[in-house]
Amino acid sequence: MKRGRLTLLICVCVAGLAVGLTVRSANGMIQFRDAFLKTYVGDAKSPEQQELSKAVATAKCNVCHDAESKSKKDHNPYGMSLKKLGLKKTEKNKDKIAEFLKKAEGEKNGSGKSYGELIKAGKLPYESAK
Repeated sequence: MKRGRLTLLICVCVAGLAVGLTVRSANGMIQFRDAFLKTYVGDAKSPEQQELSKAVATAKCNVCHDAESKSKKDHNPYGMSLKKLGLKKTEKNKDKIAEFLKKAEGEKNGSGKSYGELIKAGKLPYESAK
C-alpha cells in the first residue's frame, strides 16, 4: 500500500516538474508597462493620453522591444536608450523605472524628435514623427 502512494506521489511530482519546465512565462515585466502607463497616461483625460493608452495596449512589450525580432533580447531604439541609461530588466521598483523613463524623454530617435515629444503627442516613443 505504501509503495502505491509513493509511486503516485512521484508521478505527481514528475508531472508538475514537466509542466513547470514546458510552460513559458512572459517573464513578468508587467512592472515596466505599469510604470510607463502611470507616468504617461495616468487617468487618460486628454486625447493624447487616450491615444497613447490604446497604442500601449496594442504594442504591449514592443513599446521597448523590437517587434520584428523573434528574441525578446532585441530592443527597439527606445528600449536601447533605456538600457544605455542603465535600466536593468531585473528592476522591480516602479518608481525607479519611472525615473529612467523620465531620463529617456530627452533622448532623440532617428528622425530627430525626442521620445518625450512623441509621448506627449500620444505616440509610442519609437514611432516616427508624422
